[in-house]
Amino acid sequence: MVSAAAKYDLVIHMKLKANIGLLVFLLAVAAFAANEPTIIPQPQKMVVKDGVFELTPKTKITYAGGEAEAKLLAEKLCESTGFKLPVAPISSLPGQCEILLLLKPDKLETLGNEGYELSVTQKFATITAPTTAGLFYGAQTLLQLLPPEIFATNKVSGVKWEIPCVEITDSPRFPWRGLMLDVSRHFFTKQEVEKLLAVMALHKLNVFHWHLVDDGGWRIEIKKYPKLTSVGAWRDGVGFGLDTNSTTAYGPDGRYGGFYTQDDIREVVAYAAARHITIVPEIEMPGHALAALAAYPEFGTGFGPFCVPLKGGVNRGIYSPANEQTFQFLDDVLTEVAQLFPGKYIHIGGDEVPKAPWKNDAACQSLMKREGLKNEEELQSWFICRVEKMVNAKGKTLLGWSEILQGGLAQNATVMDWIGGGYEAASRGHDVVMSPKTHCYLDFYQSRNRAAEPHAIGGFLPLQTVNAFEPIPAKLAPEFHQHILGAQGNIWTEYIANMKHLEYMAFPRLAALAEVTWSPKETRNYDDFLRRLKTHEQRLDQLGVNYRKFTLGDGTDATPVKPEAKPKTKSISSQ
Repeated sequence: MVSAAAKYDLVIHMKLKANIGLLVFLLAVAAFAANEPTIIPQPQKMVVKDGVFELTPKTKITYAGGEAEAKLLAEKLCESTGFKLPVAPISSLPGQCEILLLLKPDKLETLGNEGYELSVTQKFATITAPTTAGLFYGAQTLLQLLPPEIFATNKVSGVKWEIPCVEITDSPRFPWRGLMLDVSRHFFTKQEVEKLLAVMALHKLNVFHWHLVDDGGWRIEIKKYPKLTSVGAWRDGVGFGLDTNSTTAYGPDGRYGGFYTQDDIREVVAYAAARHITIVPEIEMPGHALAALAAYPEFGTGFGPFCVPLKGGVNRGIYSPANEQTFQFLDDVLTEVAQLFPGKYIHIGGDEVPKAPWKNDAACQSLMKREGLKNEEELQSWFICRVEKMVNAKGKTLLGWSEILQGGLAQNATVMDWIGGGYEAASRGHDVVMSPKTHCYLDFYQSRNRAAEPHAIGGFLPLQTVNAFEPIPAKLAPEFHQHILGAQGNIWTEYIANMKHLEYMAFPRLAALAEVTWSPKETRNYDDFLRRLKTHEQRLDQLGVNYRKFTLGDGTDATPVKPEAKPKTKSISSQ
């Protein structure tokens, strides 16, 4: 018979043994997590195996399809390693390590248009995909498996270029994974735009929404209307209360601004296409037209002085729907735009249209009576529907902000939801891009303590809020989920006049949004994202990106600055 004391000792022994086992298990999990590859956005499925693939000067890149992607990968590897790896059609080289790119269209059904498989063994690193886009994204993952120094733009010494052995199957959750950049309020050069595109590609983002036209400046050359750039691309000063040295975008005559020639546009489009990024141009109408009307006032209604910022914050410059020549002008502009951008969409804005000028214009009121329009909202819809026919005639689809729903949505239009309407549009069978200011406005502050941050337009959008974004509206019926194309981050530049400030506002929040749009919803985990972000910051360092550092926290615990107080704001130099 066992004594009570012996039973007690046995129970204690068993509990201790169990706790030790649990501790060993937890330590093993922690060790695995610490060594797990830190890829952003997180792949759909990844299995880490023993061993590494070592990149050496003898490694050869071979391909069966995807020659351009193979060459682009070789160029990137060469920058930091100095290895001039040969790139050639697939062949067998016994005893030599190889990186293989295999195009297999029969994988389309299982991987989709942008998916890939990546298999890394000690002898081979093989990327298999049904499309060249998939091969490109597989290459971006391969780069992230290497040490962060692989992203250096100059040769780095003393680094072991090793890739852990893994099996990855990956594809994006959404087809639209975007970023919008406003270059109207403040101009960014072609080289700066291309740098942004390169970092977007690393994050597997595939849509660049280029906000080329607004009140602040007209940034795209239109051959038929040269004054759009000779007049509309320039203003007397930087505006928005910013220091003159916050930017270098001044012309020889001292005016502020700039524009892209059509050759510039073609070069940027080609640069983006090589990285599987589609560019969506935005040509604002019928509102936000001050820059255009500064050059051609005859197409406007209630046109006021061209100044930045606008007096009283009121946009009084809008196109006149009662002037038939307005539509000829817009058709001519859209014809040249459509020829420059091969993508499916042309964004026409349609937001924040002031109705007062139309209400007070006899010609507009006569038009409304003639067309049987009840109010100015229906006049706006009438305007948008006419423009949609122009856009469709050029083989494009019209895309506009939430307000294009006012007065009735154009028949084939796609909605970009920033203040609502996404649920309604998708429920009616229209495609929608989700871009709500609650989760996607990257020009908002990143801390409640505004005095600790560079000047921003307002609002508060911490990293965790971006990471928690769910693009599909909660009440949307499953049969309409396919109409939610995806999401994008927006960078409005009223107070962002240089690249350093732009990068600080974009990253790492854009990395979080990339994960929202790429990775499966059920696998997303903020703590794990932060773990991977620590390594990802090192990549951004190598790329020369001025991101907001992990150590600053997300600003949720900071003391808010009182609304009535005017904080001393930290500036970021353009130099």
